[in-house]
Formats: sequence, structure tokens, C-alpha cells
Amino acid sequence: MMEVTIRPVTMDDYDDMLYLWNSAEQSRRALNPVDDSREGIDRYLRRNPDTCFAAVTENRLIGVILSGHDGRRGIIHHLCVHPDFRRMGIASRLVTCAEQSLQAEGIQKIFGLVFKDNHTANHFWESQGYSVRTNLNYRNKSLNDEIPTGK
Repeated sequence: MMEVTIRPVTMDDYDDMLYLWNSAEQSRRALNPVDDSREGIDRYLRRNPDTCFAAVTENRLIGVILSGHDGRRGIIHHLCVHPDFRRMGIASRLVTCAEQSLQAEGIQKIFGLVFKDNHTANHFWESQGYSVRTNLNYRNKSLNDEIPTGK
């Protein structure tokens, strides 16, 4: 049986994370050239050094979760497991690590964003106990022309 280790993400993982995110269409379409650039991820990891995790087997990064918080609410970004390693419980392990690390930092509520048409991911998040909020509208405004507005 394959041994998968979960460990904190570092900037040394950037190239492997980018490769991983580009290995899956749903992850690829969630990327933007500013926030997911080397500089953007470095900024995110400096702000959230203890809440982002990588799944590794045989020195290969096969899964990653970026999570952080604003002091009040946690948010999960970019959960991705390489398509060849799905349905092995890796995503659930990554989510558990993120939840525990956020809770250790005093966070009591977490949210995440999932494309409505990503049925596989929506089913996964439902299985993890994440409900859909129907009483809110998600609004966003890009302050940089390079970041898509998501219309």
C-alpha cells in the first residue's frame, strides 16, 4: 500500500503545486495570474504559515490544500488531489489537517468556494459536512485587471 505523508506546504512546493493545479480542469480554471503567481502564493503562505498542507508520496506532491483566515472566519482555497490519486481519502485527510489547524488558531467557522457545475467537488464538500448557503450572495470586485471577475 502506498504511504502518503501530510506535511506543511512551503514555497519550495510552488512548482509542484502549479503542476498539480494544472493537472485537473476544475483546479486549472480557478487559478488567476496574480494570486496564484509565485509572489501571490508566497504572500499567502507568509500570512498563513501553519494552515496549508501537502500530501506527498515517494517525494511527489499529489495533493494540496491552502487554507487561511482573517481572524474571524477560515477559508479553504485550492484543495486539489492529482487525478491518479483520487478516491483514496487524501482530500479528506487534507481537509482534516486544515480544519484542525484553523481551530487551533481560534477559528470556529470555515467556508470555501466551489464552482456550481463542479458536481464532484460539491458532493465531496457535502460529504465533509459543508452545507450550501442559499441565503447569501457571493460578491467580488477585482482591483486588478489581470484577475477575472467571474461573471
